[in-house]
Amino acid sequence: MPEDLTHARPIRADLPTRVWNRGGDRPVLALHCSLAHAGAWAGLAERLTGLSITGFDQIGHGRAADWDGAADLHGLTTRQAIDLAEDLGQGEAIDLFGHSFGGTVALRVAMERPDLVLSLTLVEPVIFAAARSAGHPAYAPFRAEHMAFAEVLRAGRRVEAAEMFHAAWGTGEALANLPERPRQYIIDRIHLIVAQNPVLLDDAAGLLTYQGLESIGVPVLLIEGADSPPIIDAVQTELDRRICQSTRLIVPGAGHMVAITHPDAIAGRVQAHLDGC
Repeated sequence: MPEDLTHARPIRADLPTRVWNRGGDRPVLALHCSLAHAGAWAGLAERLTGLSITGFDQIGHGRAADWDGAADLHGLTTRQAIDLAEDLGQGEAIDLFGHSFGGTVALRVAMERPDLVLSLTLVEPVIFAAARSAGHPAYAPFRAEHMAFAEVLRAGRRVEAAEMFHAAWGTGEALANLPERPRQYIIDRIHLIVAQNPVLLDDAAGLLTYQGLESIGVPVLLIEGADSPPIIDAVQTELDRRICQSTRLIVPGAGHMVAITHPDAIAGRVQAHLDGC
């Protein structure tokens, strides 16, 4: 199926956007996962109707500017998402999609600017600190493994680090078996993963503060793959416990890239979630 895709003029020069016109003018802002780009939402977008879905390439990804090595990636991406949500909504709340890192940004937007958000669809938002705050036993082994990956990267072994990360969080195919272009894309950006640690592991953005998640007053659909790393179930369980209007969808046979690998399995629930808002 060809993409119903408009490479729209960026709303801001530093935000390269992709827009899927799906038979309606209801705006959706979609925030992609790390090591991807806005086009990662194509499979799901093509299966939804009555929407205008906009994704943007986050800093360091796709056609966006490179990360400068110093800026707060999470804070910068959140500011960009807020600016774009304001432009898309024109004074009205809109729906947000977020996958992985993008899911944590969507959560932050909902907490900092609740006036902008009508609903959230979160695919494995990787706020790992939620598992730590819940005292879940999956957190300690996950952190040890993640820090081992970071040490390999710090030692300059980028390919090895990318292989480690992709094995846990990719589509299930070994990094070495990917075509050269996407393989190199991942290797070139693998340092961005470690740059996210202050927020994702240590909650530097304060997403888990007392009554913070509880303040989210919109419907939230939490999607995950049944075969994802155990830390994901720990995170999703805690988010589901703390967010008042949340529901969970667990997709059999899917991993962390469920939104990309299994769009048919989730599109119906996403559409119903939006139609009910």
